Amino acid sequence: MLYTVATIVILILLFLAAAIRVLNEYERGVVFRLGRVIATKGPGLIILIPIIDRLVKVDMRTITMDVPPQDVITRDNVSISVNAVVYFRVLNANDAVIEVENYLYATSQLAQTTLRSVCGEAELDELLSEREKINEQLQQILDRSTDAWGIKVSNVEVKHIDLPEMMKRAMAKQAEAERERRAKVISAEGEYQAAKKLSEAGMVIAKEPIALQLRYLQTLTAVAAENNSTTLFPIPIDLFQPFLKGSEGK
Repeated sequence: MLYTVATIVILILLFLAAAIRVLNEYERGVVFRLGRVIATKGPGLIILIPIIDRLVKVDMRTITMDVPPQDVITRDNVSISVNAVVYFRVLNANDAVIEVENYLYATSQLAQTTLRSVCGEAELDELLSEREKINEQLQQILDRSTDAWGIKVSNVEVKHIDLPEMMKRAMAKQAEAERERRAKVISAEGEYQAAKKLSEAGMVIAKEPIALQLRYLQTLTAVAAENNSTTLFPIPIDLFQPFLKGSEGK
């Protein structure tokens, strides 16, 4: 009798161990009964029929997937290596299990081929300067392709673009030449503005001769202040005209 009771208790425990499943808040379970899907359950306590039912767990959290570096030839025939990161999550656990064999592997392979395709259709300058546009294009293509699998691709980011050493040196020379060009343009603009101001000053002095004499005196003051030496300079006769007129009046 005792042996029979112990056997029954053991069988009950084995049954419960095989029948009871607990799913976390971020998990869903697709239940197959004799090979057919009967429900998508969770989270919480799930009761299964041993041997007859089979549970496939699906993580509903956002998944971060690294796309390994891909060798790409751009539209302007430059060989580069590009890698990226994809953020996605499962919205429909039923489709993620039924419509594709392994949704993680399938999404990874799709991301790699899409990255090569999109980067191959763009020029190098576009990849470097318009990365947001490339990211948006990748996200739209992946999201549209994975929609049938119950997956939502929320974001795609190109992380790194590795250029050949020869191309890096060429871009460095180009950047240096561009900086020199800007420096020359700024210098030329400064000379042009200075010449324009001098021309305007000359027109003012031509209208008011006394301004030239005042400028002459200012220059003499500056020279005398900077050098402790005797300086000989001609004095314009116009400065003495008021005195000469006064003496003639006497």
